[in-house]
Amino acid sequence: MSQPSYFDAMNYEAMIADYGRPETFVDEIAKMPRDKLRALQNDRFLKLVAFGWKIPFYQRHWGAAGVTPDDIRSIDDIGKLPPYSKEDLMASVEAHPPIGDFHGLDTYAPEDRPPLVFQTTSGTTGRPQPLLFGPRSREIQNLLLARFYALQGIRRDDVMHSVYGHGMVNGGHYVREAILHWTGAQLLTAGTGIETRSANQVNLMKDFGVTAIIGFGDYITYLAGVARKEGLEPGRDINIRVISGHMGAEAREAISKAWGGAEVYDWYGVGDTGAIAGEGPDHAGMYVQEDAQFLEILDVDTGATVPDGESGDMVVTCLYKDDVFPIIRFNTHDVSAFRTDPSPSGFTLRRIVGFQGRSDNMVKLRGINIYPTGLGVILTESDPELLNDYVCIVTRQDGRDEMTVHIETMGDTNRDVSGYKALLKQRLGVEIGVELAGPGELAELTQIEKRQKPIRLITRVVE
Repeated sequence: MSQPSYFDAMNYEAMIADYGRPETFVDEIAKMPRDKLRALQNDRFLKLVAFGWKIPFYQRHWGAAGVTPDDIRSIDDIGKLPPYSKEDLMASVEAHPPIGDFHGLDTYAPEDRPPLVFQTTSGTTGRPQPLLFGPRSREIQNLLLARFYALQGIRRDDVMHSVYGHGMVNGGHYVREAILHWTGAQLLTAGTGIETRSANQVNLMKDFGVTAIIGFGDYITYLAGVARKEGLEPGRDINIRVISGHMGAEAREAISKAWGGAEVYDWYGVGDTGAIAGEGPDHAGMYVQEDAQFLEILDVDTGATVPDGESGDMVVTCLYKDDVFPIIRFNTHDVSAFRTDPSPSGFTLRRIVGFQGRSDNMVKLRGINIYPTGLGVILTESDPELLNDYVCIVTRQDGRDEMTVHIETMGDTNRDVSGYKALLKQRLGVEIGVELAGPGELAELTQIEKRQKPIRLITRVVE
C-alpha cells in the first residue's frame, strides 16, 4: 500500500466540518457562545496534549517540570505545563539534527506517515529554526489566514501583490497557498526587494492593476516612495483598495496616506503558529481565532498570567496542530495585551491590542523598558514629514546605555530636533536622542530591501 498523499492526509471534508470556510467565519466562529467555544477548546486541547506525550521533546520538557499525564484533566490545567521558546527548539535541533525531536513523525507506522511540509523561520533572531507541518495542519494554517483576508474584505476579483519573502522562509509560501487555495484572487508573488527589485515591483502593480498589497508595513510604505520616484502616484496610477499584513507599531494612517487612502488592516502570527489574531472592519483590536489558537499573556519576568489590559509575552497553543508538530505553550516573546472593552461588531472572540514589541529586544534605559519597534510611530504621528524607516542605535560606554533614534525625513535633515526629543521624553520618561536622515539613507542600516523584518535596533559598545 502506498503512503498517503498530501491530499489524502489533509482530509478536506473533515477539515471543513471542523473549521468551516473563510466566508463562514463571522457567523460560525466569531459569534460563537463562550461556553460552546470553551468546550471546543477543551476537546481539541486534550487531543493535542495526548499527542504531545508521545513526542520526546515534550516528554523531556514536561517531565523535567514534574508534570505527569494525570495532571492535565482539562484546558483549565494548561498552566501546569511549562512554556517553551525558540531556544528550547534549537537545543533539540542541536541534540537531534537535522530537525530535532519535537515532531511526531515517528508515532506513525511507515505506511501511514504523512508528507512533511518543511520551511524555516527567517533567522532574524539567530539561526533559522525548522518549521514542520503535516498536510492537515498546513492547510488549516492556510485557512486561518484566509479567514482574515475575507474579514478584511479581500475578494476573488482583487489583484493581490505580496511582498512576503520566499526561499526557505515560511511566510511567502503559506500566504501564496492561503490565497490560491481559499481566497482565489490573482496573486503577484513579488517577494522582497532582493527577489524582485522595488522599482520593478511598483511597475508590476501598475501594469497588472493591483488592488491589494500584503506584507510587512515597513516595506509596503517604502514601496510608496519608490513608486513616486518612478513617476507613479499611489491612488491615481496604482489604485490600492486594501493593505493587509504586519503593521506592528507603524502608523497606519501614514501607510494609508502613502498609498492614496487605502484601508489598512493588521494581523499577527509567527512562522510556527500561522495567523493568531487579526483586525476586522471595526479596527478595534485584533480578534484571536480562539477555536484554533489558545492565547495567554504572561508576565515577562515571572511567567504568571497578567490581568486583562496589562502587557506581557504572548504564549500560544495551536489547537489545530495535532498531526506532526504540536505547539503547546510556545512563548513567542512578542508583547501585547488583551483589550477589555466590548467588541463593536458583537463578536465573542477575545482581542489583543496588537504587537507592541519583543521582550527579548527590549532596552532598559534608567530603569525604563523601551521597545525599539514602538518608537517610530511616536515620531511619525507627530510630523507628516517623517518617514517610517528608522533605526535605534544604543551606545554602551562604562556600563551606561544611551539611545538615539535615526529616522528618515522628507524635509530638512539639519532642522532642530529638540521637539522630537521632548516628545519622546514626555511619552517614555527618559531622554532619547534623535538624528534625521534623508529618504533612503538608512536603507543599509535597516536592510529594508533585503530582510522580511527591517533592523530596528543596533547596539554598539564603546571601549
